[in-house]
Amino acid sequence: MKKAVDIPNFEAYESVDRDDFGAQIEPDRYGDRSDTFDEIISATEGHFWDPDDRSYLDFTHPFDLTEQLLMPVSFTPELNCAVVDKLDERQQILFGNELTRFYLSQLLHGEQGALSLSASLCHIFRDPGAQEYAANQVREEARHVHALTRYFAVRWGAPLAAGGGLLSLLTTLVMTGEVYQKIVGMQMLVEGLALGAFSTIYNSTTDPVLRRMVQFILTDESYHHRFGRIWGASTLPKLNEEQRAQIENWAAGCFVTIFRNFGGLHQKQSIYSRFGFDWEWVAGAMREASHGDAAREALQSHFQLYRVLAKTLLQAGIITDRTRPLYRSWFDIDSLAGEPDGLSEAIAEATLAEFREIHREKQRTGTIRNRQL
Repeated sequence: MKKAVDIPNFEAYESVDRDDFGAQIEPDRYGDRSDTFDEIISATEGHFWDPDDRSYLDFTHPFDLTEQLLMPVSFTPELNCAVVDKLDERQQILFGNELTRFYLSQLLHGEQGALSLSASLCHIFRDPGAQEYAANQVREEARHVHALTRYFAVRWGAPLAAGGGLLSLLTTLVMTGEVYQKIVGMQMLVEGLALGAFSTIYNSTTDPVLRRMVQFILTDESYHHRFGRIWGASTLPKLNEEQRAQIENWAAGCFVTIFRNFGGLHQKQSIYSRFGFDWEWVAGAMREASHGDAAREALQSHFQLYRVLAKTLLQAGIITDRTRPLYRSWFDIDSLAGEPDGLSEAIAEATLAEFREIHREKQRTGTIRNRQL
């Protein structure tokens, strides 16, 4: 195995050993603060929301999981193959909603991973500004975990377990002391997946509670993703070829792990078995149907979940000719660079305007919380 090379941390991303607390209380360190993150730190109050306050979210809005799909048939490849021939209409709805439950569960685990990782960055960042940003992200990720947990409670009772690949990746990202692994793995890839997935859900779900919740999460995530882009712009141009190749390889490995966890059929075999299916039979049925228009549309819709994270890597220069063939297995990678940005940004802008109205009303009335019991 090729020996790893050191990846230097530049400027605001400098770090210290997580066990060296003495480095955090050196007198000169407190004043050595960059202004790199001031804009996204100062915006924190503007996109505050409270999952327990009906002014923002009302989890009491009903939705019958036995009568209606949370996501359209085109979102779920398994509903576009021979699987549906073995299920009646009600079973198809239950099956589709259980698969949506699986995807949302993985997103919840990803949010918990982002919470724990952001907390770990507070232990190693030397720059007080970077540390303050990471602390703010901890709070916002905790809000996402809170909101998603409430959603699972009212719709299913509880989430499903994390896939083995995702659990392993999140554990690595939280525990590693390498800043580049944390930033690329979480702030670019996992957060990029979250942006893609939540944008797809926002545009497609039939549940108004889910749509509104992911609207708010997307607004927060647009700032978190920006933190990763700042790292890429400030760090990657200063690296040599060997260092860049190491980061590129790390990103490719993380991408495959994420894709296999969300897209790998074996990760969903516990759901299949509850409906009487063997996961390998489901895989065969999906392969057989893959030439049909509906199945192709469903697969393309599913791949949309990963476009934001692939585009982030491409724009940062982390996808080059070395690893381009890997990503071409799923995307027209060459077209990604020319795609306009802005879906999540547009959602965030509209949400911020709504938040301003809510916050003004709260200031006017002196209302802090209308707690949902």
